[in-house]
Amino acid sequence: MNRVGPRELTLAAIAREAGVTAAVLVQRFGSKRALLLALSEKYAAEAGNFMAALARQHSSPLAALRAYADCMAGMASSPAAVARSLAYLQIDLTDPDFRKPLARQARVTRTALRRLVQAAQTAGELALTVDAAQLARTIETVLSGSMLTWAFSRQGTAAQWIRADLDAVLAPYLSKKKRSRKRR
Repeated sequence: MNRVGPRELTLAAIAREAGVTAAVLVQRFGSKRALLLALSEKYAAEAGNFMAALARQHSSPLAALRAYADCMAGMASSPAAVARSLAYLQIDLTDPDFRKPLARQARVTRTALRRLVQAAQTAGELALTVDAAQLARTIETVLSGSMLTWAFSRQGTAAQWIRADLDAVLAPYLSKKKRSRKRR
């Protein structure tokens, strides 16, 4: 999906990459639409586990937030990849069957972002006065928008661009202890 848009994606190409026949995919899913819908449902179902794994894999909640930003950048390996992602997103936004798992995944992800913000507060990385729910929403918004603006500007890598935007959002909320370490 990162290499071809929805129109170019075929069951035959998917089957080749999976090492099966297209008939196996047709038997299992019935159609390309059904396969893509199953994939959307899978992403929605696994979003919480994915975010929890990021939190476990990193030494601090802010490191986990930055790792999530890096994952977002993975969808922007090139401006063409961003365009393909947007083509799939268009389906997610306009087809009610695809919209449901997208909305579920977005809710789970925002909840996980809020938990990371709260954990960063508890760890002394972010100020306790931060509204965790609002900052999580802002992070979600900035990361999505950052991917698009990188595709417009094409300055540096998407990962560098997105990470810089995340750091700019977090900077005013860093705890005093964290800010003084950053200046050194």
